[in-house]
Amino acid sequence: MRPFQIIFNPTSAAELGKMPKDLQLHILGEFRGLPTEAISTDLERFGKLERAGRILHRFRLGDYRIYFERHELGLVVHRILSKNTLKDFLYRSSLPMGEDAALQDNPKFWEMIEAARTGTAQP
Repeated sequence: MRPFQIIFNPTSAAELGKMPKDLQLHILGEFRGLPTEAISTDLERFGKLERAGRILHRFRLGDYRIYFERHELGLVVHRILSKNTLKDFLYRSSLPMGEDAALQDNPKFWEMIEAARTGTAQP
């Protein structure tokens, strides 16, 4: 079996780095069982956002939302957002629907994810 990695892109690593150490450890600890689940299932228990053939998953962890996608080496974490930030995002976007559906259809969310992937992310 090949090694499984959880890869934090520069944006998500910076977001994690700004958090208190105990919260960082808690978040990292929650990823413990994820490799087995990510390899063996289609990640049904996570939120799913699709656009143009690209699939992101949302992992809720307390007051945080972690957005990631599968990668040939494991998982790539794109963003770690406070749910309050996400609520503000949805409020500003005036989207009267569920969280995943609202984000999936909103180009600004995908721009934020793409900017994190390319290293040009804005908070």
